[in-house]
Amino acid sequence: MTSPTPDKDLLATFDVRMRATAEPDEPGARVEKADRVVRQIGARPTDWHGVLYSDLDATTADSAIHEQIAYFRTLGADFEWKHYRHDEPADLEARLRAAGFVADDPETLFVAEITQLSAAGLTVTLPDGVTLRPVTTEADADLVAEAAEAAFGTGGDRARARTLARLAADPDTVWTWLAMAGDRPVSAARMLLHPGTAFASLWGGGTAPDWRGRGIYRALVARRMEVATELGCEYLQVDASDMSRPILERLGFRALSVTTPYEYRF
Repeated sequence: MTSPTPDKDLLATFDVRMRATAEPDEPGARVEKADRVVRQIGARPTDWHGVLYSDLDATTADSAIHEQIAYFRTLGADFEWKHYRHDEPADLEARLRAAGFVADDPETLFVAEITQLSAAGLTVTLPDGVTLRPVTTEADADLVAEAAEAAFGTGGDRARARTLARLAADPDTVWTWLAMAGDRPVSAARMLLHPGTAFASLWGGGTAPDWRGRGIYRALVARRMEVATELGCEYLQVDASDMSRPILERLGFRALSVTTPYEYRF
């Protein structure tokens, strides 16, 4: 019998620890396991609601999809089915579309072992005029929102609400940094810890167009890696856009799958 490749082993570890046995990643959220599906329910309307993981086949997929639609309808909450390319059945995406889900842009699932990044010499190196600082106050939440709007053209309100909720619930676990060019926020990036999994996940990091290509994204990855190391994590995980993908590949992250958010709106 052929042994699994290291990447397949790592993907299996990710699926078990970060999806099948996931813990809530937002203050007040809850994770439920219901008949081959793992879902997260947010505490607030602006929180993320959706399906994290499913263990389905051709005979169970359609009923599970419609059960989740019915469930979230009772909550009055739009939700997302977070699909990965290796999920079963192979035609799950087509089944989601047939049920009324709409696909957003796909992203690449990257994972890196922190020891390998450290060995490769990843360090915080910033362009002249830019500093990094942690988010610690409510006023910082406005800067996070400004950075999100500058980088992505949207998402500022949700970024502010998420930051304020984390600051109120557990300020010691905010793990968000701002890249400041003087008084202007040109990027913001956050990190989530997943206790018991050995993983930290990296989110955001988009940079204002006039500051791209100068190493800010790389520096934010390096800063979060340093803190994750101090906290005992072994792996970093990123869902990367096409813009971030080449940077992560150069740093030594490994592409394990492709994930596509399928959104359902009532």
